[in-house]
Amino acid sequence: MADTAVRTERDGAVLRVVLDRAERRNAFDAELIAAVTATFRAAPQSGARCVVLAGEGPVFSAGADIGWMRAGLELGEEGNREDALRLADLFAAISDCPLPVVARVHGAALGGGAGLACASDVVVLAEEATIGFPEVRLGIVPAVISPYVVRRIGPGRARALFLTGRALGADEALRAGLADAVVPAEELDAAVLRVVGDLVRGGPQAHADIKALVDAVTGQLPAAVREDTAARIARIRTGAEAQAGLRAFLEREPAPWVEPPPDAP
Repeated sequence: MADTAVRTERDGAVLRVVLDRAERRNAFDAELIAAVTATFRAAPQSGARCVVLAGEGPVFSAGADIGWMRAGLELGEEGNREDALRLADLFAAISDCPLPVVARVHGAALGGGAGLACASDVVVLAEEATIGFPEVRLGIVPAVISPYVVRRIGPGRARALFLTGRALGADEALRAGLADAVVPAEELDAAVLRVVGDLVRGGPQAHADIKALVDAVTGQLPAAVREDTAARIARIRTGAEAQAGLRAFLEREPAPWVEPPPDAP
C-alpha cells in the first residue's frame, strides 16, 4: 500500500508503517492524520501479527506541521474542535489496534510525535533520540495525547513534563517510562526485531485480549474487577486459541501461531 504521507510494507508477520514526510520531519497535517488513522484501522485485515511504526528521514516525528498550525489560527473554536477530534481518532486507532504496535523512535519525537510513541504498546528508542512535549511553550496544551501519556508514565511525571516543556534524552525517557528500551542507533532495527520475535510467540487473540484487559482494569481496585477478570479468563481458556496453545505446551510442541520474525531491513 502506498500513500503520499504514509508508506506500508508487509514483511511476514510484520506490517511496517512508515511516516513518509522526511522533508517535513514527518510533521502532522490533515493528510498525514487521515492516512495514519486509515492505515491502523485497516491493519487487522493485513494478515500481519504486529505493527512497527517508524519515521522516514532524520526524525521520527517533530509534531505539528507549521502550515497546519498556521491554518488553525484562522479556525474558530468549532473548527479547532473538529481538527482535534480527527487527531484523537488517529491516536485511538493506534491504541485500539488489536495487533501489538512497536514504535521505532529515532531523532526526535515531539508533541504529537511523542503521542504516537505513547499510544503504541512497546517503544524502542535510539540513544541519540529526544522525546518531549513542548506545547506549553506555544501557549497550548497536549490535550489529545494526554490520556496516552498519563497511561504510560502516570499523572505526576506527565504534569512535570507537560508544565516544563523540556525534551528528554533517551536515558531520561527510559527512566521516566516513555521508552521500554534504549539502544545505539545502529542497533535500533535489531532491537525492534527482538521485540517482534517475542511478540510472534504470543497468541494473536491473546494479544488483543491483553490490550483490552489492561484498559479495563486501569484505575480499578481489584475487588471492582474481580468478576470481570474471572469471566474474561474463563471465556479465553475455553476458546480455540487457548485450547490449541495449552495442548501444544503440554505436548511440548510449538504453538500453531508461532512463525519466525522477518530479517532486519
